[in-house]
Amino acid sequence: MADIISEYEDKLPAKIIGDIKNSIPKGISDSKLKKIMEAVYGEYKTAKVHPGESVGLIAAESIGEPGTQMTLNTFHFAGVAEMNVTLGLPRIIEILDGRKELDNPMMEIYLKKPYASGKKIEDLRHLALQIRETKLKDISTEFTISIADFTIEVKLDREKMKEIDVTTGKVVDSISKQLKGYNIRDNRESLILKARSKEDSFNESYKTKEKIKEITIKGIKGVKQVLPVKREEEFVIITAGSNLADVLQLEEVDAYRTTTNNIFEIEQVLGIEAARQAIVNEIFKVIESQGLNVDVRHIMLVADTMCVSGTLKGITRYGVVSEKSSVLARASFETPIKHIINAALVGEVDNLNSVVENVMINQPVPIGTGLPSLAVKLQKAAKEK
Repeated sequence: MADIISEYEDKLPAKIIGDIKNSIPKGISDSKLKKIMEAVYGEYKTAKVHPGESVGLIAAESIGEPGTQMTLNTFHFAGVAEMNVTLGLPRIIEILDGRKELDNPMMEIYLKKPYASGKKIEDLRHLALQIRETKLKDISTEFTISIADFTIEVKLDREKMKEIDVTTGKVVDSISKQLKGYNIRDNRESLILKARSKEDSFNESYKTKEKIKEITIKGIKGVKQVLPVKREEEFVIITAGSNLADVLQLEEVDAYRTTTNNIFEIEQVLGIEAARQAIVNEIFKVIESQGLNVDVRHIMLVADTMCVSGTLKGITRYGVVSEKSSVLARASFETPIKHIINAALVGEVDNLNSVVENVMINQPVPIGTGLPSLAVKLQKAAKEK
């Protein structure tokens, strides 16, 4: 068996050989294994791209044409005002532009047992509330400033505090950690904040009042809304807002399946390989949801282009286009005069190796049959000799 597989080691990539070794059943006959290897080798040969194939152009056409047919829509979760999910063309533009600030960041949080089964629905609801970010304004009914001594009074909503399991002591601790230079006094139904410095003004007190509204009391920063939904046999928590690093640290969360639609967060937490796979998954998900069909290899090529430098870069003039070696290729995208002047100032040379620059100066493009330089004898010259 090992001899048959070793025959193909120089013909097939190591990954395919490894997959075959893991997949073949034990005790398989040599003749069957030979047939499998021949079939795999045949598939591999037909899947290879011909030399000189302009793969970038084909990928651009294959993604661009269905992209023009996409509807400009956003999907809305029923009954939850904040749960807007960007879909269609806006989502593809968001991914390919490499935007760090998303219109609707969201996460899919998978849970470990027993939470995933949802047998204890109260525990699941409690966990969802623990994940959701609770700010001081969410558990307060009123914020007032006393003009006499510039103190700020925060009236607390006891029912909401009980619902999310927060005590007054926890609220005081959270405020004192995130707000320096203030003394906090518990006045039973409310909290009184007074500045330690003697010089104070109404303007400063007003700024502080607005600032303390946004103080995080409980939950994970950035997760504004949570919604447990049932998928097949398990519950998944969908969130509005994203914070992958902090969510993965929770004991109840299944870190192997939990994901976010923020590609930059994935890059920072899990690395560039995970970000590349996330780009492929996210684009494919959008295309599939629109009922369109694009070969995944075109999407993989785009993802590779965005991640090839080791950091995630969008397909913009500040991203992958800025790294092109050809001056004319950079100029053909956006701000041509700027690129040409900058190249002229440093004496940059363009070797005209690619498609765009040859099209621009009306030369044959080095792709397909135009890739090799053919030497032929002309009939007229041959006769004269």
